[in-house]
Amino acid sequence: MSYKPSMIRKVYDKVQALPQGMRLPAMSFVFGNAVKYFRTSKLKFTELSPNKSVCYIKNRTRIQNHIGGVHAVAMGLIAESATGVLVGLNAPASSIPVIKSMHVDYLKRAVGDMRAEASLSDEQIEQIQTQEKGEVLVTCNVFDAEAKEPIKVQMLWAWVPAKRN
Repeated sequence: MSYKPSMIRKVYDKVQALPQGMRLPAMSFVFGNAVKYFRTSKLKFTELSPNKSVCYIKNRTRIQNHIGGVHAVAMGLIAESATGVLVGLNAPASSIPVIKSMHVDYLKRAVGDMRAEASLSDEQIEQIQTQEKGEVLVTCNVFDAEAKEPIKVQMLWAWVPAKRN
């Protein structure tokens, strides 16, 4: 199978020609147009490359739980977004990335804004780019404003052929 980049990878590559300060807002905008809930929740990328992404959510009233913290679902959302964009950036155009399993353990109360840091190894990227279909466990850590990890996550992503036989 010869690798042809996905639409999101083509956009990412074009965005790299923009001035440094415009790249992440542009990618957040494009991703938000493709993934509506990303935009609705006002998530932002603060770092993005084919190997690593950092997704950020501000602790605002609309996404808070009953004790004033970022809602549990929003914490899962930033982890899903940070991991999913990496699979999408590296998946071939002939594939569709899909979340297969999302496991979240809530360990302690979160304070303030949240960020999720996800990464893929070079070996995982090669697997995504060369296999017609498969799955990958994407490493992700979620931090609050105090740099503590209130949750532990496991995000299992799959990529499948866009056209079914």
